[in-house]
Amino acid sequence: MTHRQKIRLLEFLIIGVVMGTVEDLIAVMFATDAQFSWRILIVVFLVALPFAFISEIVVDHPNFWKRIWPEIKEEAKEIEEKIDKAI
Repeated sequence: MTHRQKIRLLEFLIIGVVMGTVEDLIAVMFATDAQFSWRILIVVFLVALPFAFISEIVVDHPNFWKRIWPEIKEEAKEIEEKIDKAI
């Protein structure tokens, strides 16, 4: 596993899963009269997991938008060249 892949996996775990679970748990606690339990935490985790995967691994993939909208490739190259020149 490359360093870049390790960083993406860590980002997925921390941002996607942990933050998603926490925000969903807060929403459940405020929206319902449920008391905190491990069962609720597990359900919230299982609900947050696929959304974290979709957002962090799929959508945040460097080539995702290039594959969805190929015409963006040229614009992205131009922007990258401008940034490289500015640096």
